[in-house]
Amino acid sequence: MVRGILAKKVGMTRIFAEDGSVIPVTVLEAGPCTVVQKKTVDKDGYNAVQLGFLPQKKSRVSKPLLGHFEKAGTPCFYHLKEFKVQDIDAIEVGQQITVDLFKPGERVTITGKTKGRGFAGVIKRHGFKRGPETHGSRNHRRPKSIGCCEFPGRVIKGKRMPGHYGNETITVKNLKVVDVRPESNLLLVKGAVPGSRNSLVIIKKVG
Repeated sequence: MVRGILAKKVGMTRIFAEDGSVIPVTVLEAGPCTVVQKKTVDKDGYNAVQLGFLPQKKSRVSKPLLGHFEKAGTPCFYHLKEFKVQDIDAIEVGQQITVDLFKPGERVTITGKTKGRGFAGVIKRHGFKRGPETHGSRNHRRPKSIGCCEFPGRVIKGKRMPGHYGNETITVKNLKVVDVRPESNLLLVKGAVPGSRNSLVIIKKVG
């Protein structure tokens, strides 16, 4: 059985538990994903399946990818992702992987790209404190000294400085599945998930 699926982040909302408590959840449109290719130990050195997510027009697909989809006999997709499997013989090309894979109460690991925030200073990017705002101060939001005196006489790699903030691949572990709605291909997960609306996320079972 495949232990993961591709999904699209719909947004955040809240639901009420039976005891009346409020649970903040992220709504994910998980699947359906189609098995486009099988990889085996004999041919590729490992067992895995390649899943396709979100159908795409043939006219928008490159010729190499178009040949790949035509060989599999499947529609074209925007996203392709491999997932390792144990029993490769139990899965066939063209098979649908749906949100039924998950059950309420399970724990999942979700990977996505954070929102890109462009060029940011050290206060926004790293949480630095600001300087004094009194008259005469020339240091309000600057990073202050970055040097190392005489030795080693250079800025150490990894120094926290202004730069590109966000747009990084982040993995959040042990998120709880609150609800599964197969009729709408929706998965409700407790808490926040990295990424903006309509961004691609990868959901994997824990363990």
